[in-house]
Amino acid sequence: MRSAAMVLCLLLAAGCAAQERPYRPKENAPAAAVGTTPAAPEERPSSSGPETIQVADGLKARVEWPANPDPLLKVMVDQYVGTRKAVAERRRTYKDGLELDAAVQASEWVESFATEGWSMRGVGRLYNLRVSARVGKGAQIDACVDESGVRMVSTRTGKAVSPQPEWLRTPYGQSVAARRGDDGVWRIRTYVPSRERCTR
Repeated sequence: MRSAAMVLCLLLAAGCAAQERPYRPKENAPAAAVGTTPAAPEERPSSSGPETIQVADGLKARVEWPANPDPLLKVMVDQYVGTRKAVAERRRTYKDGLELDAAVQASEWVESFATEGWSMRGVGRLYNLRVSARVGKGAQIDACVDESGVRMVSTRTGKAVSPQPEWLRTPYGQSVAARRGDDGVWRIRTYVPSRERCTR
């Protein structure tokens, strides 16, 4: 009951936060802003079942879409693929499809790899995707992540680092709170602690 109340509070905060400032056109073309490239809400994943996405050279993501996937699931998949691509490209930030809080969280995670001099190789798996709650303009999206097929490699030598991080060994849950903006685009507002028990 306590976790249900927490999810409801997060969703209400995601959907009912302060109103966005109105759009004001500028003379020059705008610089890329936080959250400018997520999928439109009406875009649907191509089909249910497994899909393999080439993230970067030597790195793939296997997405196991549920039957009749909700279009919101693409928000979760896009951030998973995008953050891993940012790591593989040795970037220090990631903000596509994210509002400020989530962009800070994702960028700290991506930057930690650049600081260590690590990249990723192999195949990560995203499964058990679902929209667990939806209230007004807010939603929580959950997934299981299995990165046991991924290896951390040194960006200097290209060889596997030793020891490998502990979190690669066991599947884990990932949850995000998303919000639909006035422009109709869903963006991740924040990453939330997942209570999901994921198995292979």
